[in-house]
Amino acid sequence: MATRDSSASYRKTEGIPGTLSTAVQEHLRKLCLREFPCGTGSWNKSRFLPQTPRAWRDLVPKEEETVSASEETVEALLGLVRSSHSPWALMKGSSVEDHFLRELAIQHPLMIRDTFFYSYFRSLRVVDKGVTLVDKDLLKFLKLEELILSANKIEEIDANNLPQTLKVLELYGNLITSMECLCSPPPPKLQHLGLGHNKLLGPLESLYVTSRNWPNLVSLDLGFNELTDLQSMIAGLCTLKHLRLLVLQGNPLALVPYYRGFTVDSLARLCVLDDITVSPSEKHQFRGLSIHGDLLAREAQFLVTIGNVRGVMDSSVLDPEPGPEGPFISYSYYVTYDFVEDEDGEGNVRASTMAETHPDSVLAEMEPSSSGEQLEEEGGEEDQPEVLLGAHPGAQRHTRTGRPARPQRIRTESPEGLSKELSEFIAEEMNQMAEDSGESGITDMEESETTLSIRSAPLPQSIDSSEELSKLRPRIDPRLCPSPGTVLFSTVRKPWTDVIPCNYEMKHNLKELVRVKNFLLAGTTVTIVEEKILSWPVLPTPVESPLPAKKGKADKKEKEKGKKQKVEEAAKEKDKKGLKKKKELPKELRQDPPVLRVLGSGLVYLEPLLAGDSAVTTVCNFGVIRTMESDRLTHARDSKKIKKVPKKEKSKMATPTFESVYQPEPLTVEIQIQLNQYRSVEEAFLSLLD
Repeated sequence: MATRDSSASYRKTEGIPGTLSTAVQEHLRKLCLREFPCGTGSWNKSRFLPQTPRAWRDLVPKEEETVSASEETVEALLGLVRSSHSPWALMKGSSVEDHFLRELAIQHPLMIRDTFFYSYFRSLRVVDKGVTLVDKDLLKFLKLEELILSANKIEEIDANNLPQTLKVLELYGNLITSMECLCSPPPPKLQHLGLGHNKLLGPLESLYVTSRNWPNLVSLDLGFNELTDLQSMIAGLCTLKHLRLLVLQGNPLALVPYYRGFTVDSLARLCVLDDITVSPSEKHQFRGLSIHGDLLAREAQFLVTIGNVRGVMDSSVLDPEPGPEGPFISYSYYVTYDFVEDEDGEGNVRASTMAETHPDSVLAEMEPSSSGEQLEEEGGEEDQPEVLLGAHPGAQRHTRTGRPARPQRIRTESPEGLSKELSEFIAEEMNQMAEDSGESGITDMEESETTLSIRSAPLPQSIDSSEELSKLRPRIDPRLCPSPGTVLFSTVRKPWTDVIPCNYEMKHNLKELVRVKNFLLAGTTVTIVEEKILSWPVLPTPVESPLPAKKGKADKKEKEKGKKQKVEEAAKEKDKKGLKKKKELPKELRQDPPVLRVLGSGLVYLEPLLAGDSAVTTVCNFGVIRTMESDRLTHARDSKKIKKVPKKEKSKMATPTFESVYQPEPLTVEIQIQLNQYRSVEEAFLSLLD
């Protein structure tokens, strides 16, 4: 094939790029089997008689003693190809067959002929060579039993070009969309078929995995394709009487919770499933599940758990004390993550703890949620305390406890996609915000890379185009928006503590298995957000009243002076006693739009869930955001709160020392995403009652 005699055999396919025979020829050419130190030449010509011998004994090399000084011995030539420091050594990663051919070309160069290749080799390995076509020249390998063509660009294979002696066929990492091309007719002696990491798609693939096509198949690998129908696939596999090893993980069908139990119970002769041995106890646990498999829901079930957040800087210590006219600043923190949603829009999501987003958020205004309306309708059913903060309709915040709420799901929209009614609504709201904020003297907008603080400025009375409207809309950090095809979920807002417990759990039940697989391959983005809200006291509206008589002016002045004296005396008494009470907040406050700042954001890889892991548990580390100054201020503030603690307890409390090496805790969040898998037939049947 790479020799002078074999060059004619490849004249038909030599000029066709992408064929298997061309790839084999190019590979043999790179082995340099006819060049020094291989083959024959001046370096070993005395070892051989002329090329037209009269007897077979003349083909035997001469003894080493007869080699002239100008030639190399066989041991010296072998050393040149075996040494890793030699320029004639093979590259790292070369196969055992490559090393064998190089040494054979040194010891017996006259054996390198077409007849030797076609009759000797039982295995052919062509990996990542850009092969697109398996041509007829493959049939020249008369004893070929193993053919490995992984990581190429093959879309179809003509089964007529496959040798009938094949026992192992591996086509991993190609572009094959259907097994139909391998079944006309298939190699009758095939025992292992590897089609993982291809593009097999559709329920019809189960028609090609029957004993009629593969009567002797022992091992089958269909992992990481796009197969979705587990029941029909198992129905075809049941006909393979010799099947002992099976790989289906990485397919959408393997995401349903009953996948392993249903497969183990249906294929009684199976020994290994997804590289895990099937034990007798496992077969016993799932006995009878295959009979009722059609009753089980064909959906993937996930449980997302978010634990503690650590390393958050307390931003409130950097703000000045609020005056009587405000602003009163409050901070809260929450974690967001994106998750896939079914195409029909039915999330089928259940929350075991409250998961909500602030209704005044800039993100929340982008899509009105029906969950808020439901809460208002249900408000009369419970006598729960309510806190009303706000003056204008868009700035009211209702907080209830004791009832789980549906999480807000946020979608991204482009300004061009806004309807005329929505545009007018946003313009009216922003005008209203401008009028309200004008009373408190707020007329500017502050922006940064990760924050957005709107202090409403006067807006034009009319908006003629969507471009002008898009300019007026605030720019949002893209990390606060969900990825395409996903929905954004968030934990409940919590005030600052050294360790912020989220205690968040959310169940996601999804029927679009192909979309779920693509989402797991892409991963989810986890973000820690700080929300800053400025509140202002609402000024009472002046009430018109008849003017009093002139005679009462002096009396009023005297009364006011008396009141002021009483207030001053009361304040002096409080100072003498050393009592410092917090200033009471006004009963009614008006809120500005929240200022959202991303503290940390990162990608969580979920591909292990496709590879067979039941859960992905990680601690996202976003680095250090705290500073020595903020920690000192926080410690000073906290130390004032514990002045009344007895001295014995004070000595037990650990006080941080900032004189030594300062090592702040990094910003981290604990997260776990679990793929539900039934562990017994009883657990599977109990799910039908939910």
